[in-house]
Amino acid sequence: MASVKKYPVVVGLDIGTTKIAAIVGQMDQHGKINILGIGKADSHGVARGEVVNIEMTVSAIRTAVEEAERQSGVQITQVFVGIAGEHISSMQNSGIHTLGAPDTEVEEHHVKAMVNDMYKIAVNPGERIIHVLPQEFMIDHQPVAKTPVGMCGSRLSANFHIITGDRNAIRNINRSVERSHLKTKDLVLQPLASSSAVMGDIDLEAGVAILDIGGGTSDLAIF
Repeated sequence: MASVKKYPVVVGLDIGTTKIAAIVGQMDQHGKINILGIGKADSHGVARGEVVNIEMTVSAIRTAVEEAERQSGVQITQVFVGIAGEHISSMQNSGIHTLGAPDTEVEEHHVKAMVNDMYKIAVNPGERIIHVLPQEFMIDHQPVAKTPVGMCGSRLSANFHIITGDRNAIRNINRSVERSHLKTKDLVLQPLASSSAVMGDIDLEAGVAILDIGGGTSDLAIF
């Protein structure tokens, strides 16, 4: 992906039932995203959030991306792709990581190890894990506010919310992106992307529901 000046450029691709949209943004020195260009095209190869015709989807992706490139002056090679649809499901799971001595300090790699372990758990046949979201950490059975990094104990445990999707639906999205001569940087659940865009930390901590009403599906996420 090309960069403008020294700040990174990111591209989001929304493969929807009624339209496909591409948006180019650049991070500024304050960590905010400035929009450089937007492209969109009618979508005829997607039904209820799932790709049902790859060729039609590829054509719409190319149209949207080319328009976003013209507006932004950026050559797009990789994208963050939004995913939604009826095939999305979720589950709860918990994990434990033994730290060792009672005064062991929790480090970032301990947390990452627990998250990586969650990606290895068994899910329903035909499903794939998309996101692992930590919900609550505990050190020696004592709840921790936000992050446990820097605190001391002998055992770290956590509860996780795990979001899964149908393997074939994910494969068809990735194939459509690849045939559009693009690389999927990452898949992002659309309600999570929406919450990051429109809600602040205070809203999410207080508790809020995000409703994304689309042309083929409506997605509800509760925080």
